[in-house]
Amino acid sequence: MASYQIDQRGGHYDDLRAGTIASMLANINRDSKVKREPFGTLDFIPWNEVHQVEADEVKPVLLDDPDAQSELLLSMMFPNKAA
Repeated sequence: MASYQIDQRGGHYDDLRAGTIASMLANINRDSKVKREPFGTLDFIPWNEVHQVEADEVKPVLLDDPDAQSELLLSMMFPNKAA
C-alpha cells in the first residue's frame, strides 16, 4: 500500500485483479432471486477508498459495566460458545 500511495501503481492493481476474479466467481454462484444486483470488483476489496466512508460511520459499542463489556465481546467473538 505504501508503494501505491507514492506512485499510484503496484499492490492496488493486484487487489483489483483479485477482486475481479472474486466477483466473477461470486456472480457465477449468485442466486439472482436473492441478490438481484451483481457483485462488483470493489465489493471484495474492503480496504479500498470506497469502503472507508462506511468504516468512518461505524461507532464502537462501549458499555459502562466492564463485566457487561467483556460478555458482549465474548458473545460477538464466540457466538456458539455456551456461557
